[in-house]
Amino acid sequence: VRATWQRSMSRRVGITVPSNIVLVPLPPYAPELNSMENVWEYLRGNKLTTGIWDSYDEILEACTTAWNCLIDDPDRIRSLGSRGWATVNV
Repeated sequence: VRATWQRSMSRRVGITVPSNIVLVPLPPYAPELNSMENVWEYLRGNKLTTGIWDSYDEILEACTTAWNCLIDDPDRIRSLGSRGWATVNV
């Protein structure tokens, strides 16, 4: 079943998957598997909690500042994106 799904998905998106890579289908809703969910949670909890903004430009500025703080911290990005428990043993 996995091989069939993998071939189907490869054709659909127009990619060739190397033999040493296994595509794993994700459930429709799985925020714990989406690293970006951790990034937003971190930003909301640490960089964007102390503001009420009066305009779109202020929101944009706050988000840009928060994002720039994050990209200046590669260790933080690594920790937010790591999933030591999410391994596939083939």
